[in-house]
Amino acid sequence: MTQQRALLLSGSIGMGHDALAAACAAELAARGLRTQTLDAMRLLGRRGGSAGEAVFRAMLSVPGLFDAFHFAALRPGSRLALLADAASSRQVVPRLRAHLDEHPADLVISVFSTGAAAVSRLAERYPAMSHVVFCTDVTPHRLWVHKNVDLYLVTSAVAEAAVRRFEPDARVLVMPAPVRSAFYVPLVQAAARAALSVPPEEPCVLLMSGAWGLGPVAAAAEALGDAGVHVLAVAGRNARLERKLAAAAARQSRVRAFGFTDAVPALMAAADLVITSSGDTCTEARVVGRPLLLLDVVQGHGRDNLQHELELGNAAVTSPGTADVLRGALAALDRAKPPCTGPAASPVAFGEAFAAALATIGR
Repeated sequence: MTQQRALLLSGSIGMGHDALAAACAAELAARGLRTQTLDAMRLLGRRGGSAGEAVFRAMLSVPGLFDAFHFAALRPGSRLALLADAASSRQVVPRLRAHLDEHPADLVISVFSTGAAAVSRLAERYPAMSHVVFCTDVTPHRLWVHKNVDLYLVTSAVAEAAVRRFEPDARVLVMPAPVRSAFYVPLVQAAARAALSVPPEEPCVLLMSGAWGLGPVAAAAEALGDAGVHVLAVAGRNARLERKLAAAAARQSRVRAFGFTDAVPALMAAADLVITSSGDTCTEARVVGRPLLLLDVVQGHGRDNLQHELELGNAAVTSPGTADVLRGALAALDRAKPPCTGPAASPVAFGEAFAAALATIGR
């Protein structure tokens, strides 16, 4: 029997899309499929991909600008959003078609809206190929939803309704979000703290804000340290923030600075509270059993995702000013309960749900 092939279409804006693609690829490989992942941003071409990320960063840097674009254009699918979608597809479709002609796939999973649009436009060329769209945003915007999609995977009932806003007859399944296996390994807080030289009885927080390190991470870290809180501060891939955190750690001994690191499970185990923006870290903190203080710094879809995290409970929100973060963190630490001693979710839940979902379309 010929080994089936799966193609994952991701997008290298932040790390969330790539992490989701990697989780799907691992489950597919475990079930005998040969997998490959393509970056839809690269399929835009060298200039197109760089320009796309630059525009996104620039919009985020202006207060309210991406909010306006997301809620007024992307979410309802305005003419401006549809024109942008068509323009990106004109670049992506020929390159994706050439790849699929040379490397046929039985299954394509799009975890980035640009990829979903391109596959939809090519579906009739490959009638035997199944197309799955997987979105972890609580409110998928219009450009996530297209014709020629066999199955949508989402992580909340709200997201299911958002998809059906545009395709009422769509096949949509609600899934648990994937979490890296390291977060399911029980870590005793005392041991984690000893490894990091954090005193066992003193308050400690993990402070991070995604791969881009958005918000007042360095200033908040130093303010928390000055207030007597041990701070494990992670810069992600933000080199400028990493330098700022190193300087803060040099001034304040309670601050420990990290760049991009795989040690987040251990850092989370050592902490009493996780301060972060809406994203994958929230799901990871829930598995480890740590309360959340959410930084309201991600515009657009980030506002939706933050509201959903509050609805799930064991979370509070703070405005991004340094004084606000300090007050919110101290109050959250006062409310924090002793940490749980094991994972708060099953490590096999995602894999089982993912396999069951694909079985509904014969994969």
